[in-house]
Order: sequence, then structure tokens, then C-alpha cells
Amino acid sequence: MPKLKTHKGTKKVLNVRNSGSIKIGHPGTRHNTGKKNTASNRSGRKASTLSGADAKRFKKVQF
Repeated sequence: MPKLKTHKGTKKVLNVRNSGSIKIGHPGTRHNTGKKNTASNRSGRKASTLSGADAKRFKKVQF
């Protein structure tokens, strides 16, 4: 049976914390931030936790 390959797109976006929860960044903070207001840029720096319903979908995906 072949090895499962890591999904590279998911690996770049998600991280698993020690508690098992999945850390994800806020959307819309990668580029074109000059035209967005300062409050949205600042709030986008903090990471958020992926919801439990979405976390179940990523159990099968390796990252």
C-alpha cells in the first residue's frame, strides 16, 4: 500500500496545537492589505481556532 502524501496547500495554512486543536489564520491578510483599514489588518494578525465541525473534515487529510 503506498504512503499517503501530505496535502501541501493544507500544510501551509493549518497547524496542530499541542492540545489537538487546529490553528488557522484569518482570511484576507495575505496581500492587498494597503487598501484595507488598520483595524482589520491588526485583528487579522491573531490566529484563530478551527471549529470542531471543520476539524473533523481534516482528520483524514495529512498536514
